[in-house]
Amino acid sequence: MLQPPSRPELIDFHGVSMTHYFTDNWETVQNFQARPDDILIATYPKAGTTWVSYILDLLYFGQTMPERQTSIPIYERVPFLELFAPPLFSGTDLAEGLSTSPRLIKTHFPVQFVPKSFWEQNCRMVYVARNAKDNMVSYFHFDRMNGVEPDPGDWSNYFQKFMDGKLVFGPWYDHVSGWWKKKQTYSKLHYMFFEDLVEDTGREIDKLCSFLGLSPSAEEKKQITGEVQFDNMKKNDMANYSTIGVMDFKVSPFMRKGKVGDWKNHFTMAQSEQFDEDYRKKMRDPTLQFRTEI
Repeated sequence: MLQPPSRPELIDFHGVSMTHYFTDNWETVQNFQARPDDILIATYPKAGTTWVSYILDLLYFGQTMPERQTSIPIYERVPFLELFAPPLFSGTDLAEGLSTSPRLIKTHFPVQFVPKSFWEQNCRMVYVARNAKDNMVSYFHFDRMNGVEPDPGDWSNYFQKFMDGKLVFGPWYDHVSGWWKKKQTYSKLHYMFFEDLVEDTGREIDKLCSFLGLSPSAEEKKQITGEVQFDNMKKNDMANYSTIGVMDFKVSPFMRKGKVGDWKNHFTMAQSEQFDEDYRKKMRDPTLQFRTEI
Protein backbone atom coordinates (compact mmCIF):
# COMPACT_ATOMS: atom_id res chain seq x y z
CA MET A 1 0.00 0.00 0.00
CA LEU A 2 1.31 3.42 -0.89
CA GLN A 3 1.99 6.24 1.52
CA PRO A 4 -1.12 8.46 1.68
CA PRO A 5 -0.63 12.13 0.71
CA SER A 6 -1.30 13.62 4.15
CA ARG A 7 -2.92 12.83 7.44
CA PRO A 8 -6.70 13.42 7.43
CA GLU A 9 -8.57 16.00 9.49
CA LEU A 10 -11.06 14.98 12.14
CA ILE A 11 -14.67 15.68 11.11
CA ASP A 12 -17.88 15.66 13.13
CA PHE A 13 -20.09 13.02 11.56
CA HIS A 14 -23.58 12.50 13.04
CA GLY A 15 -22.16 13.66 16.35
CA VAL A 16 -19.10 11.37 16.29
CA SER A 17 -15.50 12.31 15.43
CA MET A 18 -14.50 10.50 12.23
CA THR A 19 -12.22 10.88 9.21
CA HIS A 20 -13.21 10.63 5.58
CA TYR A 21 -11.61 7.16 5.30
CA PHE A 22 -14.50 5.79 7.35
CA THR A 23 -17.36 7.95 6.07
CA ASP A 24 -16.74 8.26 2.30
CA ASN A 25 -18.47 4.94 1.67
CA TRP A 26 -21.29 5.61 4.15
CA GLU A 27 -24.27 4.78 1.90
CA THR A 28 -22.77 1.52 0.69
CA VAL A 29 -21.80 0.53 4.22
CA GLN A 30 -25.25 1.33 5.61
CA ASN A 31 -26.87 -0.70 2.84
CA PHE A 32 -24.52 -3.65 3.33
CA GLN A 33 -26.43 -6.92 3.18
CA ALA A 34 -25.51 -9.07 6.15
CA ARG A 35 -26.15 -12.82 6.13
CA PRO A 36 -27.60 -14.69 9.12
CA ASP A 37 -24.32 -16.53 9.77
CA ASP A 38 -22.08 -13.43 9.55
CA ILE A 39 -20.07 -12.70 12.67
CA LEU A 40 -19.35 -9.05 13.39
CA ILE A 41 -16.29 -8.27 15.52
CA ALA A 42 -16.67 -4.82 17.05
CA THR A 43 -14.25 -2.81 19.17
CA TYR A 44 -13.04 0.68 19.92
CA PRO A 45 -9.71 0.97 18.06
CA LYS A 46 -6.76 -0.75 19.76
CA ALA A 47 -8.82 -2.86 22.16
CA GLY A 48 -7.92 -6.32 20.83
CA THR A 49 -9.63 -6.42 17.44
CA THR A 50 -6.91 -8.33 15.60
CA TRP A 51 -6.45 -10.73 18.51
CA VAL A 52 -10.10 -11.78 18.56
CA SER A 53 -10.30 -11.76 14.74
CA TYR A 54 -7.38 -14.19 14.64
CA ILE A 55 -8.91 -16.43 17.34
CA LEU A 56 -12.20 -16.62 15.43
CA ASP A 57 -10.46 -17.24 12.12
CA LEU A 58 -8.52 -20.15 13.65
CA LEU A 59 -11.61 -21.58 15.35
CA TYR A 60 -13.56 -21.64 12.10
CA PHE A 61 -10.94 -22.22 9.44
CA GLY A 62 -7.70 -23.26 11.14
CA GLN A 63 -8.32 -26.96 10.50
CA THR A 64 -10.21 -26.86 7.20
CA MET A 65 -8.22 -24.14 5.42
CA PRO A 66 -4.76 -24.10 6.98
CA GLU A 67 -3.24 -22.42 3.92
CA ARG A 68 -5.10 -19.21 4.84
CA GLN A 69 -2.81 -18.84 7.83
CA THR A 70 0.33 -18.44 5.74
CA SER A 71 -0.94 -16.73 2.61
CA ILE A 72 -3.74 -14.26 3.42
CA PRO A 73 -3.21 -11.34 5.81
CA ILE A 74 -5.75 -10.99 8.60
CA TYR A 75 -7.12 -7.72 7.23
CA GLU A 76 -8.24 -9.59 4.11
CA ARG A 77 -9.59 -12.60 5.99
CA VAL A 78 -11.52 -10.30 8.32
CA PRO A 79 -12.36 -7.15 6.32
CA PHE A 80 -12.70 -3.78 8.04
CA LEU A 81 -16.22 -2.92 6.90
CA GLU A 82 -16.17 0.90 6.90
CA LEU A 83 -12.60 1.46 5.70
CA PHE A 84 -12.59 3.10 2.28
CA ALA A 85 -9.32 4.13 0.66
CA PRO A 86 -9.75 3.51 -3.07
CA PRO A 87 -8.33 2.12 -5.20
CA LEU A 88 -6.52 0.08 -2.57
CA PHE A 89 -9.15 -0.71 0.01
CA SER A 90 -12.88 -0.97 0.19
CA GLY A 91 -14.10 -2.86 3.24
CA THR A 92 -17.51 -3.57 1.71
CA ASP A 93 -15.94 -4.95 -1.48
CA LEU A 94 -13.64 -7.20 0.54
CA ALA A 95 -16.53 -8.41 2.69
CA GLU A 96 -18.72 -9.11 -0.33
CA GLY A 97 -15.84 -11.00 -1.90
CA LEU A 98 -15.41 -13.39 1.03
CA SER A 99 -16.05 -17.00 0.10
CA THR A 100 -15.98 -18.29 3.67
CA SER A 101 -18.98 -19.25 5.70
CA PRO A 102 -19.33 -17.72 8.18
CA ARG A 103 -17.97 -14.39 7.03
CA LEU A 104 -15.94 -12.68 9.75
CA ILE A 105 -16.24 -8.90 9.50
CA LYS A 106 -14.75 -6.22 11.73
CA THR A 107 -15.94 -2.74 12.60
CA HIS A 108 -14.94 0.09 14.92
CA PHE A 109 -18.36 1.73 14.64
CA PRO A 110 -20.17 2.89 17.73
CA VAL A 111 -23.26 0.73 18.08
CA GLN A 112 -25.63 3.28 16.50
CA PHE A 113 -23.65 3.22 13.21
CA VAL A 114 -23.90 -0.55 12.62
CA PRO A 115 -25.73 -1.26 9.33
CA LYS A 116 -29.28 -2.32 10.08
CA SER A 117 -29.17 -5.62 8.22
CA PHE A 118 -26.83 -7.04 10.89
CA TRP A 119 -29.62 -6.58 13.43
CA GLU A 120 -32.36 -7.70 11.03
CA GLN A 121 -30.46 -10.91 10.26
CA ASN A 122 -29.90 -11.46 13.98
CA CYS A 123 -26.15 -11.82 13.39
CA ARG A 124 -23.82 -12.87 16.15
CA MET A 125 -21.51 -10.13 17.34
CA VAL A 126 -18.40 -10.16 19.49
CA TYR A 127 -17.45 -6.90 21.21
CA VAL A 128 -14.05 -6.46 22.85
CA ALA A 129 -13.49 -3.71 25.40
CA ARG A 130 -10.22 -2.61 26.98
CA ASN A 131 -9.66 -0.40 30.00
CA ALA A 132 -9.54 3.27 29.05
CA LYS A 133 -6.02 4.04 30.25
CA ASP A 134 -4.32 1.22 28.34
CA ASN A 135 -6.60 1.81 25.38
CA MET A 136 -5.51 5.45 25.27
CA VAL A 137 -1.81 4.55 25.36
CA SER A 138 -2.19 1.96 22.62
CA TYR A 139 -4.22 4.32 20.42
CA PHE A 140 -1.61 7.07 20.95
CA HIS A 141 1.23 4.88 19.67
CA PHE A 142 -0.96 3.64 16.83
CA ASP A 143 -1.81 7.19 15.74
CA ARG A 144 1.88 8.12 15.82
CA MET A 145 2.77 5.40 13.32
CA ASN A 146 -0.31 5.29 11.11
CA GLY A 147 -0.42 7.73 8.19
CA VAL A 148 -4.19 7.46 7.71
CA GLU A 149 -4.87 8.75 11.24
CA PRO A 150 -4.96 12.41 12.29
CA ASP A 151 -1.74 13.71 13.83
CA PRO A 152 -1.81 12.75 17.53
CA GLY A 153 0.41 15.59 18.76
CA ASP A 154 2.31 14.98 21.99
CA TRP A 155 1.16 12.80 24.88
CA SER A 156 -0.35 15.53 27.06
CA ASN A 157 -2.27 16.87 24.08
CA TYR A 158 -3.50 13.35 23.23
CA PHE A 159 -4.48 12.72 26.83
CA GLN A 160 -6.85 15.70 26.65
CA LYS A 161 -8.17 14.68 23.22
CA PHE A 162 -9.05 11.23 24.54
CA MET A 163 -10.98 12.68 27.48
CA ASP A 164 -12.78 15.08 25.13
CA GLY A 165 -13.70 12.22 22.79
CA LYS A 166 -11.91 13.93 19.91
CA LEU A 167 -10.42 10.79 18.39
CA VAL A 168 -11.51 8.76 15.37
CA PHE A 169 -14.66 6.76 16.24
CA GLY A 170 -15.53 9.19 19.00
CA PRO A 171 -15.37 8.94 22.78
CA TRP A 172 -14.20 5.65 24.27
CA TYR A 173 -16.77 6.16 27.05
CA ASP A 174 -19.77 6.25 24.70
CA HIS A 175 -18.42 3.39 22.62
CA VAL A 176 -17.95 0.81 25.38
CA SER A 177 -21.13 1.93 27.16
CA GLY A 178 -23.28 1.95 24.02
CA TRP A 179 -22.33 -1.61 23.14
CA TRP A 180 -22.71 -2.71 26.77
CA LYS A 181 -26.23 -1.30 26.86
CA LYS A 182 -27.08 -3.08 23.60
CA LYS A 183 -26.15 -6.38 25.25
CA GLN A 184 -29.14 -6.02 27.56
CA THR A 185 -31.61 -6.12 24.64
CA TYR A 186 -29.74 -8.09 21.97
CA SER A 187 -28.94 -11.66 23.01
CA LYS A 188 -26.56 -12.47 20.15
CA LEU A 189 -23.87 -10.14 21.49
CA HIS A 190 -20.87 -11.54 23.37
CA TYR A 191 -19.03 -8.81 25.31
CA MET A 192 -15.40 -9.58 26.16
CA PHE A 193 -12.65 -7.76 28.01
CA PHE A 194 -9.07 -7.48 26.79
CA GLU A 195 -7.84 -7.92 30.37
CA ASP A 196 -9.64 -11.27 30.68
CA LEU A 197 -8.00 -12.43 27.45
CA VAL A 198 -4.57 -11.53 28.78
CA GLU A 199 -5.26 -13.20 32.10
CA ASP A 200 -6.53 -16.52 30.70
CA THR A 201 -6.76 -16.84 26.92
CA GLY A 202 -7.94 -20.46 27.07
CA ARG A 203 -10.85 -19.63 29.36
CA GLU A 204 -11.96 -16.79 27.09
CA ILE A 205 -11.75 -19.05 24.03
CA ASP A 206 -13.98 -21.53 25.88
CA LYS A 207 -16.54 -18.79 26.50
CA LEU A 208 -16.39 -17.75 22.83
CA CYS A 209 -16.92 -21.36 21.75
CA SER A 210 -19.93 -21.74 23.98
CA PHE A 211 -21.40 -18.49 22.60
CA LEU A 212 -20.79 -19.61 19.00
CA GLY A 213 -21.83 -23.23 19.52
CA LEU A 214 -18.40 -24.59 18.60
CA SER A 215 -16.78 -27.62 20.20
CA PRO A 216 -13.15 -27.90 19.14
CA SER A 217 -11.06 -30.76 20.54
CA ALA A 218 -8.80 -30.12 23.52
CA GLU A 219 -5.82 -30.49 21.19
CA GLU A 220 -7.20 -27.90 18.78
CA LYS A 221 -7.90 -25.45 21.60
CA LYS A 222 -4.41 -25.86 22.94
CA GLN A 223 -2.96 -25.23 19.48
CA ILE A 224 -5.07 -22.09 18.96
CA THR A 225 -4.23 -20.74 22.42
CA GLY A 226 -0.54 -21.13 21.59
CA GLU A 227 -0.82 -19.52 18.17
CA VAL A 228 -2.61 -16.45 19.46
CA GLN A 229 -0.13 -15.66 22.22
CA PHE A 230 1.01 -12.08 21.73
CA ASP A 231 4.65 -12.83 20.92
CA ASN A 232 3.65 -15.37 18.27
CA MET A 233 1.21 -12.98 16.63
CA LYS A 234 3.73 -10.16 16.72
CA LYS A 235 6.14 -12.35 14.70
CA ASN A 236 3.41 -13.51 12.31
CA ASP A 237 3.50 -11.39 9.15
CA MET A 238 -0.04 -12.45 8.24
CA ALA A 239 -1.30 -11.05 11.57
CA ASN A 240 0.98 -8.14 12.46
CA TYR A 241 0.11 -5.72 9.61
CA SER A 242 3.75 -5.49 8.51
CA THR A 243 2.56 -5.83 4.90
CA ILE A 244 0.74 -2.47 4.93
CA GLY A 245 2.70 0.57 3.75
CA VAL A 246 0.83 3.30 5.65
CA MET A 247 2.22 2.14 8.98
CA ASP A 248 5.69 3.16 10.04
CA PHE A 249 6.99 0.36 12.24
CA LYS A 250 10.11 2.40 12.96
CA VAL A 251 7.89 4.79 14.92
CA SER A 252 5.98 2.01 16.70
CA PRO A 253 4.95 -1.53 15.71
CA PHE A 254 1.27 -2.37 15.11
CA MET A 255 1.60 -4.92 17.89
CA ARG A 256 3.51 -3.14 20.58
CA LYS A 257 3.23 -4.80 24.00
CA GLY A 258 -0.19 -6.38 24.41
CA LYS A 259 -0.01 -5.91 28.18
CA VAL A 260 -2.31 -4.71 30.91
CA GLY A 261 -1.06 -1.76 32.98
CA ASP A 262 1.37 -0.17 30.51
CA TRP A 263 -0.49 3.10 31.14
CA LYS A 264 1.63 3.46 34.28
CA ASN A 265 4.63 4.14 32.01
CA HIS A 266 2.82 7.06 30.37
CA PHE A 267 0.45 8.73 32.83
CA THR A 268 1.90 11.12 35.40
CA MET A 269 0.41 10.89 38.88
CA ALA A 270 -1.49 14.13 38.22
CA GLN A 271 -2.82 12.85 34.90
CA SER A 272 -3.97 9.62 36.50
CA GLU A 273 -5.87 11.49 39.19
CA GLN A 274 -7.38 13.93 36.70
CA PHE A 275 -8.39 11.05 34.46
CA ASP A 276 -9.99 9.05 37.29
CA GLU A 277 -12.06 12.00 38.43
CA ASP A 278 -13.30 12.68 34.89
CA TYR A 279 -13.93 8.95 34.38
CA ARG A 280 -16.23 8.75 37.41
CA LYS A 281 -18.38 11.51 35.92
CA LYS A 282 -18.63 9.85 32.52
CA MET A 283 -18.97 6.18 33.45
CA ARG A 284 -22.14 6.10 35.51
CA ASP A 285 -23.20 2.50 34.91
CA PRO A 286 -22.10 0.41 37.91
CA THR A 287 -22.56 -2.84 35.97
CA LEU A 288 -19.74 -2.03 33.52
CA GLN A 289 -16.44 -2.46 35.35
CA PHE A 290 -12.89 -2.47 33.99
CA ARG A 291 -9.58 -3.58 35.43
CA THR A 292 -6.55 -1.34 34.91
CA GLU A 293 -4.23 -4.03 36.26
CA ILE A 294 -4.42 -7.80 36.67
